[in-house]
Amino acid sequence: MRDTTGKGAKQAPSAGLADDGSSSAASETQASDAPRHDISRHDTPKRSGAIRSWIDAHPNIWEFILFNVLSNISTITRFVVAWVGTAVFVSAMGLTAPFSFLIFNYTSAGSHGLGGFLTFLLAEVLAQIVNFIVQMKWVFKSDSSFADAAWKYALLAVLIVVVNLVLPGYVTSLCIGWGMNSGVAATVASVVNTLLAVIVSYPLLKFWIMPKK
Repeated sequence: MRDTTGKGAKQAPSAGLADDGSSSAASETQASDAPRHDISRHDTPKRSGAIRSWIDAHPNIWEFILFNVLSNISTITRFVVAWVGTAVFVSAMGLTAPFSFLIFNYTSAGSHGLGGFLTFLLAEVLAQIVNFIVQMKWVFKSDSSFADAAWKYALLAVLIVVVNLVLPGYVTSLCIGWGMNSGVAATVASVVNTLLAVIVSYPLLKFWIMPKK
């Protein structure tokens, strides 16, 4: 009887030590996890607050960044519609007869004729509609009259389209005359077109077409 009681008495402390060890390990785990949880919880709001503070301090720079970044939405629209239009007007309907109207010349090989013109026209119209909405509502957040802004934007869009069609030929010829090869000349013409569109359209949109009252 004494041996049995003695064994039981000896085992009790060891069980108590095991419980204490488990409690200590659990406490250490909770203590080590707590700081990491607090940091991850408060780090994102701090970053968001810093970005918001920078935007509030530099509203014009942020607006110009949005203008350039969100303009890509209309560019994506143009590519998608051009791809669909080529499939419909050229491949499916076979509208490839040579077409020429004013400054639009779709008579050369690879221009796809009338189908190429219809594809260009549809893609450009839809891209400009998308860009108008994006710039007015998301970039400039204008409270101007929709109808008043629409006709002004239509004039700007026509101007940009005409310049984009006419200017590259002159710039390319000029660059080739300076000794550049055709690939480099075409790249320079594209860059000039893009920069000119930004330089002309941004101030007109901000101060004339979509001003804030």
